[in-house]
Amino acid sequence: MIVSTAFFLLCAAALVLASWRIRLSDPEATVTALFDRLLADRSVRLAVLVVWWWLGWHFLAGQTL
Repeated sequence: MIVSTAFFLLCAAALVLASWRIRLSDPEATVTALFDRLLADRSVRLAVLVVWWWLGWHFLAGQTL
Protein backbone atom coordinates (compact mmCIF):
# COMPACT_ATOMS: atom_id res chain seq x y z
CA MET A 1 0.00 0.00 0.00
CA ILE A 2 2.82 2.40 0.83
CA VAL A 3 4.57 1.77 -2.48
CA SER A 4 1.42 2.36 -4.54
CA THR A 5 0.62 5.54 -2.61
CA ALA A 6 4.15 6.84 -3.12
CA PHE A 7 3.98 6.04 -6.83
CA PHE A 8 0.62 7.79 -7.12
CA LEU A 9 1.94 10.88 -5.37
CA LEU A 10 5.01 10.91 -7.59
CA CYS A 11 2.88 10.78 -10.76
CA ALA A 12 0.49 13.42 -9.45
CA ALA A 13 3.43 15.70 -8.57
CA ALA A 14 4.88 15.23 -12.07
CA LEU A 15 1.55 16.24 -13.61
CA VAL A 16 1.28 19.31 -11.40
CA LEU A 17 4.86 20.32 -12.18
CA ALA A 18 4.36 19.90 -15.93
CA SER A 19 1.15 21.93 -15.93
CA TRP A 20 2.78 24.64 -13.79
CA ARG A 21 5.70 24.93 -16.24
CA ILE A 22 3.35 25.24 -19.21
CA ARG A 23 1.24 27.81 -17.39
CA LEU A 24 4.34 29.93 -16.71
CA SER A 25 5.36 29.94 -20.36
CA ASP A 26 1.86 30.87 -21.59
CA PRO A 27 -0.26 32.46 -18.85
CA GLU A 28 -3.24 33.05 -21.16
CA ALA A 29 -3.56 29.42 -22.22
CA THR A 30 -7.02 27.92 -21.96
CA VAL A 31 -7.62 24.71 -20.05
CA THR A 32 -8.06 22.85 -23.35
CA ALA A 33 -4.77 24.20 -24.70
CA LEU A 34 -3.07 23.28 -21.43
CA PHE A 35 -4.26 19.66 -21.67
CA ASP A 36 -3.30 19.49 -25.34
CA ARG A 37 0.24 20.60 -24.54
CA LEU A 38 0.45 18.32 -21.50
CA LEU A 39 -0.69 15.21 -23.34
CA ALA A 40 1.69 15.82 -26.25
CA ASP A 41 4.45 14.32 -24.09
CA ARG A 42 4.55 10.52 -23.85
CA SER A 43 5.75 10.47 -20.23
CA VAL A 44 2.84 12.68 -19.16
CA ARG A 45 0.36 10.41 -20.95
CA LEU A 46 1.88 7.45 -19.08
CA ALA A 47 1.62 9.31 -15.77
CA VAL A 48 -2.05 10.11 -16.45
CA LEU A 49 -2.69 6.46 -17.23
CA VAL A 50 -1.01 5.34 -14.00
CA VAL A 51 -2.93 7.88 -11.91
CA TRP A 52 -6.27 6.75 -13.38
CA TRP A 53 -5.32 3.10 -12.90
CA TRP A 54 -4.40 3.71 -9.27
CA LEU A 55 -7.63 5.58 -8.57
CA GLY A 56 -9.70 2.90 -10.25
CA TRP A 57 -7.94 0.03 -8.52
CA HIS A 58 -8.12 1.51 -5.03
CA PHE A 59 -11.43 3.35 -5.05
CA LEU A 60 -13.63 2.21 -7.91
CA ALA A 61 -13.00 -1.55 -7.92
CA GLY A 62 -13.84 -1.87 -4.23
CA GLN A 63 -14.99 -5.27 -3.04
CA THR A 64 -15.90 -6.51 -6.50
CA LEU A 65 -12.47 -8.07 -7.08
